[in-house]
Amino acid sequence: MGRLIAFIILLIPGILAAYGIKLMRDTLFNKLLEPYPALWLQFTLGTIFVVLGIGFFAGFLLNRDRKKGTVSKRFQK
Repeated sequence: MGRLIAFIILLIPGILAAYGIKLMRDTLFNKLLEPYPALWLQFTLGTIFVVLGIGFFAGFLLNRDRKKGTVSKRFQK
């Protein structure tokens, strides 16, 4: 049950990052989606979604590896 909850917790930022990549791709092809009034805003929000999604995933992995003791000395607390 714990693994399923961890998977769901990691799935949400993954979907957020994928949506951010889609927003940035649509901006590069000059396709404005409905809730966004300008292309620059769409690209900026896409970048923020990607950074938050990947950052959450990376922080989760770093925290897990710190608990296991498998990180190098510069990443230990």
